[in-house]
Amino acid sequence: MKKIEVMKSKPIIIFKDNIDTDILIPKNYLKTTKRKGFEKALFSPWRYDVKGDEIKAFPLNIDKNKDRNILITGDNFGCGSSREHAAWALIDYGIDVIIAGGYSPIFYMNYINNNRLPIILDEKYRRELVDDIEIEIDLINKKITQEDRIYSFEIEDSFREKLINGEDNISEILKYEELISSYEESKI
Repeated sequence: MKKIEVMKSKPIIIFKDNIDTDILIPKNYLKTTKRKGFEKALFSPWRYDVKGDEIKAFPLNIDKNKDRNILITGDNFGCGSSREHAAWALIDYGIDVIIAGGYSPIFYMNYINNNRLPIILDEKYRRELVDDIEIEIDLINKKITQEDRIYSFEIEDSFREKLINGEDNISEILKYEELISSYEESKI
């Protein structure tokens, strides 16, 4: 799994509240459980016109944003129906960090469980971040830096450690393999 300690990128900014999973990845793209192939589906209702042509002004379609891996957005990100495909689509596009005012609890956990970082930051500070200057995300010290501005963020320690160490739920369980085996043997 990918370890997240310090990440640097210029951000993509889509400052809108209540971006739901139907916008992140519409239901017609949910026909597979493979985690790849969703990049083009991400934000498709906003990225493409009715003919399927790119809307050039949409942030994901702007050339300078193509290799950026930090998304800054509004409040209540990932609301709506529960679908892990929303996290997969963001990851497939290359988004490793999202900075929002808040998240749907299910989306928040889906993103963490896919080894990516959702950060909660107050609107005032999110609006101070600009798209043409690199941001440094320091998960070890829980800091966001852009030029001379430094912002602190909170994340539950167990999630932070999991991301820093590149662990997923399976690797976490395997830490206790001996204890589990010992317990199981005692029950035989």
